[in-house]
Amino acid sequence: MAKYTYTIWKRKTASAQVKLFEGKGTDMVNGKKITEYVTRSDLFDTIYSPLKICKVKEKFYFEVAITGSGVSAQAEAIRHGLARSLASLDEGNKTLLKAEGLLTRDARKVERKKPGNHKARKGMQWSKR
Repeated sequence: MAKYTYTIWKRKTASAQVKLFEGKGTDMVNGKKITEYVTRSDLFDTIYSPLKICKVKEKFYFEVAITGSGVSAQAEAIRHGLARSLASLDEGNKTLLKAEGLLTRDARKVERKKPGNHKARKGMQWSKR
């Protein structure tokens, strides 16, 4: 079994378990090749941004198990997991990724619906007369 770095990262309700391997291999997400799982081209830039910033895209490959939320939040959860794995491997990577803001968790979530309102903040229409 190959040696890997394991991290868990979250975004909204998406939770990504990332295994980062050294060497050549195929990038897998939930048992599928990444090209089969991710269909939007802008999300590839999001996912691979930590590897490009550290200039190690050809040296590593990863396997991800991800659940919850939508495709965009899943891509950001994978990105954060990769960034965290790279930061744990090398202190130089940590400074690069921190400067780009990739090690900070984005804690924004959907606000809950309040009773008596249509949505979280949208209330009923009110007329004085």
